[in-house]
Amino acid sequence: MRILFLCTENACRSQMAEHWANHLATAGGLAGSFASAGTNPTSPNPRMLQVMAESGIDCGQPRSRHLNDFVDSSWDLAVTLCDAAADSCPAFTAAKRFEHHPFPDPAQALGSEEEILREFRAVSLQIRDWVAMLIEEMS
Repeated sequence: MRILFLCTENACRSQMAEHWANHLATAGGLAGSFASAGTNPTSPNPRMLQVMAESGIDCGQPRSRHLNDFVDSSWDLAVTLCDAAADSCPAFTAAKRFEHHPFPDPAQALGSEEEILREFRAVSLQIRDWVAMLIEEMS
């Protein structure tokens, strides 16, 4: 199973999905290739890295990648996780199947540091649960 997760910046949601997919597939003894990319990549969000580490997931030395890095690869599924990415790449022809499944952007959260981190944690858990269902569906 090969899944590409797409967002605009490849800084939060798509990174979370990639790392959750790798973690869950490995824990389940499943083979798969998971990656993430952005239509306008920046760099991984430090709060995303913190929240993933709190969940026991080592993201290693992540970097944000551009969608163009993956157009010559074949994917079973490409999923946009934010509306802006869905608008930017309405069809990803390197994938057999293309879907849109938006999640709130935790990087837009306001409030104290703890309130912002709470939003990152909530989105991370939403993504984890969705990725688990996706992997189960595709395996």
